[in-house]
Amino acid sequence: MTGPGQTVGVSVFIDPMVEALDTSRAAVSSAYLAGTLMGATAMPTVGRFVDRRGIRLAQLLIGSAFVAALVGMSAVTSVFWLVLGFAGIRMFGQGSLSMVSNVSVAIWFERRRGVAMAVLATAGGALMMLIPVGLNAVIDAADWRTGWLVAAAAVAVVVLPIGWFGLIEPPSEPPDPFPPVAGEQPDGGSNSPGSRSFTRWEAARTRQFWILSIIGVGSGMLTTALNFHQIDLLGEAGLSSSEAAAMFLPQVVGSAVASLGVGLVLDRVGARFVPALTMVLLVLVHLVAASLVDGWVVLAYAVLLGAVGGSVRAALNTMVPGYFGVEHIGSIQGLMFLAMVAGTALGPVTLSLVEGRSGSYRAANLILVVIPALALLLSLANGSSPRHPGERVDLPVEPVSGSA
Repeated sequence: MTGPGQTVGVSVFIDPMVEALDTSRAAVSSAYLAGTLMGATAMPTVGRFVDRRGIRLAQLLIGSAFVAALVGMSAVTSVFWLVLGFAGIRMFGQGSLSMVSNVSVAIWFERRRGVAMAVLATAGGALMMLIPVGLNAVIDAADWRTGWLVAAAAVAVVVLPIGWFGLIEPPSEPPDPFPPVAGEQPDGGSNSPGSRSFTRWEAARTRQFWILSIIGVGSGMLTTALNFHQIDLLGEAGLSSSEAAAMFLPQVVGSAVASLGVGLVLDRVGARFVPALTMVLLVLVHLVAASLVDGWVVLAYAVLLGAVGGSVRAALNTMVPGYFGVEHIGSIQGLMFLAMVAGTALGPVTLSLVEGRSGSYRAANLILVVIPALALLLSLANGSSPRHPGERVDLPVEPVSGSA
């Protein structure tokens, strides 16, 4: 679902904007928090719109709004304006566009949904991790305002044509491109035959919904924080700003391998321990980040951080429609996105505050590792697919006392 994609791109703008606006990193992190929380409130409404009006119209309208938000960021002159800018790019970029792509794949694929979502996560993650390298070059050659305009042009050239030419509204029962395979496990990877779609509030009353939401919130919060402060964090390990930006590239490798691996596991084995696996990776990220030194440890950190993002996106994007069906998938994902985008908003300011109190990013990562550790314990209670409220459970009939 949500990932740190736009945050990765935002990270290269932080230091130039701090200097140009004559403010502090803490103030920019707070603006990011406020703007992202504002943007998150629209997610349930956007989800309903996608369900009712379709993926094609949603992609075109949201993509156009995202272009406008990026252009607006190029004209920022104050922290208040920065809050509004962050609200726009987080609402229309990470939130809404990600939701449309997830819904599109969910409604067209069933038997191989895990692999399809993994390919989506891999392609999207690779593109997002390459963005900061290009934007950093633009900022070095021109300035940060030009960087935002280049980002807006790129979205207009890529996203809008995909919406117009690439997205097709499915029929009432879209044909699955892949036939069933003997022995395939549908639990969490696809809808089992005869399964019923949950409404948003029916899904929200299940244990599985909240476990997946906590996994998404925890991973989104912490990976966003680490990506947001990556230039500063890796600077503490002795890397220059250009070297730190280049460390987004190994994340592409980690994301691709992890998302494809998780997709195959979901389609072939099932979803029982996949959420726990993602949290094991996140624990490792914080432990490695707490021991960063220049060299192979930094490379391992970057690969692991990418693996967390790729595995969580593949897992959640596959398991949510697998558990709850696709009839109301936009509304369900909208509610989950509300919590997850809010989590990403808290990440940068949380890491900034903990780093300020503890005195270093190494100490901060040792403190924050408790979050994925607790989520790991909770994810072990994931269990089987949720039972639809309308399903009847046939209980054994107990004999009446005294009867023959």
